Amino acid sequence: MPHLPQLRIPATYMRGGTSKGVFFKLDDLPAAAREPGPARDALLMRVIGSPDPYGKHTDGMGGATSSTSKCVIISKSAVPGHDVDYLYGQVAIDSAFVDWSGNCGNLSSAVGPFAIAQGLVDADRVPADGACTVRIWQANIGKTIVAHVPMTNGEVQETGDFELDGVTFPAAEIQLEFLDPSDDGDGGAMFPTGRLVDTLDVPGVGTLEATMINAGIPTIFIDAAALGYTGTELQDAINEDKAALARFEAIRAHGAVRMGLIDDVSQATTRQHTPKVAFVAPPREHVTSSGKTLGAGDVDLLVRALSMGKLHHAMMGTASVAIATAASAPGTLVNRAAGGGARAAVTFGHPSGTLRVGAEAVERDGQWTVTKAVMSRSARVLMDGQVRVPTDTL
Repeated sequence: MPHLPQLRIPATYMRGGTSKGVFFKLDDLPAAAREPGPARDALLMRVIGSPDPYGKHTDGMGGATSSTSKCVIISKSAVPGHDVDYLYGQVAIDSAFVDWSGNCGNLSSAVGPFAIAQGLVDADRVPADGACTVRIWQANIGKTIVAHVPMTNGEVQETGDFELDGVTFPAAEIQLEFLDPSDDGDGGAMFPTGRLVDTLDVPGVGTLEATMINAGIPTIFIDAAALGYTGTELQDAINEDKAALARFEAIRAHGAVRMGLIDDVSQATTRQHTPKVAFVAPPREHVTSSGKTLGAGDVDLLVRALSMGKLHHAMMGTASVAIATAASAPGTLVNRAAGGGARAAVTFGHPSGTLRVGAEAVERDGQWTVTKAVMSRSARVLMDGQVRVPTDTL
């Protein structure tokens, strides 16, 4: 049979926050993949190396974890007042599926640098030195992100002394503002059930208190002690326990129904990226995944979160928005774990260390709204050029 050549598609492999992904300009994609649909999904899965029954992504750009199985498509914005449109695809590892239901907060930090470097931001808005403000339309959820990207000598500054737990080396700090981050397109409210704490009945698990919130990304928060945990757990303690993973997936599925994201628990498999499920606990001294001791006084609370069915090695950026927002509302499980009271910012512990994030949330007439969440991340180009996929992929 004839041997087909490979397609060569311009792409950039970037780290953003504690995630990595393959970035594309929309116009560089093959014509069939410039529109949503099976051709686009097939292309991105082949780029990442999914579905991979071996769970290794040996024949693709993915890293076989939820943090490294990601693709991003960027284009000039069609939305007034914005520079670029940002579309994010979470590629499943062992199944043929791309989830478009949410954002990646970590990779959001790489969108501004990519857009500037690719000439997608008007030149008269890009300073030679200082901070370049990039207004990003997050197309998955229809929200605005403002990135403040450091510039030096007319180029994006990538190196620096900003340290981010979960990332090995320091880099330049990028400040992100998530404007009006409540994900009300699905649930209709920041707290979709109208309550700060709900009772969630999960067959095979039990009856649990839960705070369910649409902010940053739909998230279900559970008290760690109710699950038999301390909030100090590292990845192996959860990810090597198949029974625990099954319990968390059951919680996620039943919580998704209560949040109005799906109609039946059987639909949870078609929405793997959202909602997230996390467990929270008051601070206590423990050792992080890097071997550093984290004292009880170093953080306000401890949080562990699962992404795509596994405990995350650090914390998803969008889940960080959910944490900060829930912490700012007195009475939520997150707020309780942090000691209660009103909070405009919170420092939480995750498996790799700590993170500080702020949120501006207010209650009016019994309804909570959040106007902005702010955090710092970093980003770096790891490689750019062309990614190759077999011609018969599309």
